[in-house]
Amino acid sequence: MIKIRNYINGKLCEPMSGQYLDNYDPAQGVVYSLIPDSDERDVAAATLAAKNAFHDWSHMKHADRSKILIRISEIIEERLEELAMAESIDNGKPLWLAKSVDIPRARDNFYFFATAAMHFASESHATADNTINYTLRTPIGVAGCISPWNLPLYLFTWKIAPALAAGNCVVAKPSEITPMTAFLLSEICMEAGLPPGVMNIVHGLGPKVGQAISEHPDIPMISFTGGTKTGAQIAATAAPMFKKMSLELGGKNPNIIFADCDFEKMIKTTLNSSFSNQGQICLCGSRIFVERSLYEKFKTRFVSEVQKMKVGDPMNDDSRLGAVVSKPHMEKVLSYIDLAKEEGGTVLTGGHAVNPGGRCESGWFIAPTIIEGLPYKCRTNMEEIFGPVVTIMPFDTEEEVLQYANATEYGLAATLWTENLNRAHRMAAQIKSGIIWINFWLHRDLRTPFGGMKNSGVGREGGWESFRFFTEAKNVCIKY
Repeated sequence: MIKIRNYINGKLCEPMSGQYLDNYDPAQGVVYSLIPDSDERDVAAATLAAKNAFHDWSHMKHADRSKILIRISEIIEERLEELAMAESIDNGKPLWLAKSVDIPRARDNFYFFATAAMHFASESHATADNTINYTLRTPIGVAGCISPWNLPLYLFTWKIAPALAAGNCVVAKPSEITPMTAFLLSEICMEAGLPPGVMNIVHGLGPKVGQAISEHPDIPMISFTGGTKTGAQIAATAAPMFKKMSLELGGKNPNIIFADCDFEKMIKTTLNSSFSNQGQICLCGSRIFVERSLYEKFKTRFVSEVQKMKVGDPMNDDSRLGAVVSKPHMEKVLSYIDLAKEEGGTVLTGGHAVNPGGRCESGWFIAPTIIEGLPYKCRTNMEEIFGPVVTIMPFDTEEEVLQYANATEYGLAATLWTENLNRAHRMAAQIKSGIIWINFWLHRDLRTPFGGMKNSGVGREGGWESFRFFTEAKNVCIKY
């Protein structure tokens, strides 16, 4: 039984409570490790360590900071197989997916922000009366970084890397559901020579550890990715304290398909955008709207292809979908399928739990599910399910599908399929989402801003946006 430990002030340590929580392998439905049941005392110790390390880290030469972060990136690459295996076991996702997406992206996050920090520049404005205004950007102090369970190391490093590259120290909380790769990152930080206190990882429950990070007076900024309800709780705590916040929250993303699309490319991509990572990606397109003249052809082909998708042991290369992350989450997803039936929907395929047998006979698996016949404003189409469930429905006009697409309280991402360039630009301008992919999905250039509208979040991260968030801007005006 693996016993995970916190990483505070450069050392692995037990939680001050002495208590541990069970950590499950979702593919087998069994406890396979223990994680610290930390509390505000552990957060206080981590914050003190970060405060004490801040002066030296923030005053270190950019090149020297960059060198350490690049070394972390290199060690992630060296340990890719080990990290991918840990991610697959901890999360339930297919091993091939962790190898090809999750761990490479974690590696790239460190490398990108380590090198970007060497080129981050500020603005200056000269005037005719011999005055120069320039913007001085300085690291703020201790960053609180809280990440979710669906892309554990991928999204954990998406926050940590720019915070460190900008010169801040970090107190981070990974999801208590998927803590293993964050624990391994502790070892990597020590191996890379990251100074003690610069990075601190406190494991535990959200109401204890996450809340303690949000309310600690010496943590002036919070970067959070997760559910909208939790984001609202963090904002309620942090906003009255005037903390900087970046909140990347839920999504209920539209996938809009016009009849003039590249059909084969669209079908292949839509299978991925619907069911990658068991549908447990905030960017998945869970509401599929198809132009009426293409609808029956799309439905027939889509159902046929989804029925071929194998749900099985995450260790098998031919498993297209693995396990969902936990038993409570499986029950939640299945309850939404029941709700869809109550609301008048027809399940075209899937709609049930799956038992792959063998070592996974007690695991938490759900068949990829397609539902049609629902009103566009029913609960199934308005609320985030975050599982392998999509709805499909036809539309006739641009105006109609825009109404459907923009109807939810979310506005994170959208996918649009059309060969009409004018329509693509016209629709992109009117869809209320922070990210819009046209004729493909999930391409992420790390230089671009990332974030959502409405209840999908506050603020943007990525590229210079991350450095702007993790620094404080100061205008200096000089007369000469």
